[in-house]
Amino acid sequence: MPTRILPAVGDADAIRAITTLLSQLPDADPVAPVADSTQLIDTLARLAAESVDELPEVVVVHERIGPVPALELVREVALRFPAVGVILVTTDASPGLFQAAMDSGARGLIALPLSYEELATRVQAVAAWSVGVRRHLGHGGDVFTGVGGTVVTVSGAKGGVGATLAAIQLSLAAQASGRSVALVDMDLQTGDIASYLDVQFRRSVVDLAAITDISPRVLADAVFRHDTGVALLLAPGEGERGEEVTDRAARQIVSALRSRYEVVVIDCGAQMSGASAAAVEMADTALLFTTPDVVAVRAAKRTVRMWDRLQIRKAEETTIVVNRHTRGTEIQPALIQRITGTAVAATAIPANFKELQGAVDAGRLHELDNKSVVKQALWGLAGELGLVKVPEVAQKSGRSRSGGDRGSVSFRRRRE
Repeated sequence: MPTRILPAVGDADAIRAITTLLSQLPDADPVAPVADSTQLIDTLARLAAESVDELPEVVVVHERIGPVPALELVREVALRFPAVGVILVTTDASPGLFQAAMDSGARGLIALPLSYEELATRVQAVAAWSVGVRRHLGHGGDVFTGVGGTVVTVSGAKGGVGATLAAIQLSLAAQASGRSVALVDMDLQTGDIASYLDVQFRRSVVDLAAITDISPRVLADAVFRHDTGVALLLAPGEGERGEEVTDRAARQIVSALRSRYEVVVIDCGAQMSGASAAAVEMADTALLFTTPDVVAVRAAKRTVRMWDRLQIRKAEETTIVVNRHTRGTEIQPALIQRITGTAVAATAIPANFKELQGAVDAGRLHELDNKSVVKQALWGLAGELGLVKVPEVAQKSGRSRSGGDRGSVSFRRRRE
């Protein structure tokens, strides 16, 4: 059976050199190369959605791939697609890099300039390993098999704009519709998700920070299973320990969660850290909450510009959500969109703290009444973002219902 090999190379000359040699290998079936890390992950996710058997046996990652650094890309592929063997091609063949590549999940390292013999030997060995793993997957096992869930980050333009409450309700909406959901508190110094949900916990996100191989069992030990079914990965009780969660650790944690859950909602708070920045960069959807007042909108604009300068997120890839909205306020969503240069969610969250206060003070936000207009709006936002599973009957009929109690799971996605 031919070995399918997917090259991930960002340099045009390197692409030609690698694809020429790969085409000469016996029983090799090179597929069209991808030019960056995003294209690689998207390609593998699309193939894995069809079947594990559709994935290439071998992925060859060149050291100059971008925008995600090569070693981090190797780690993400190894976590999300465990049946794929990754080979790193690099000019640095030192023992230190070899060890780092192996720790990241690579199955081999090849030094540049490429030689036919070394490439053939390594590809053959990695392909044999991949075939063995697939046999193992066919009989079950304690490995990640998910093709990758949806990651949504929720950030606040400044403190007190309602980002944490929103993250909780988005998670509850997705869970209630039948999806597996993880809610992560990446507001590492001042996270309040545990307080909002009246949770006593021992483990936190910090417990995963130093682990280089986050297996499903390790992840299960770190999360807290809430009564609602949402898996919680909480901020540390001692805020100073948040510094232990580096941007690299955050990438590993988000990748592991994405592979295990259909929806991952991350509360990033209002203060940017390396960990929260990495989460925002990796997210499929990055929400930035603001209130319709001058101070908050200015803060939102600063945040958007900072993300853009630091190449974390482009303005057009960020979605503003307006909280505590009233029709009478001078600052309306259309104006906020013009000021920030971002997209603005069609769903604005109405101002009605009185109906929230009892649930917030009791730490029972998950018991918020279905008649709450704030809850209805936030669950509607979950539908707008595609976090809510659409029942098969609705999918087949092509119709959606907009009426009824939107505090229940009867509403449908606004867009596919």
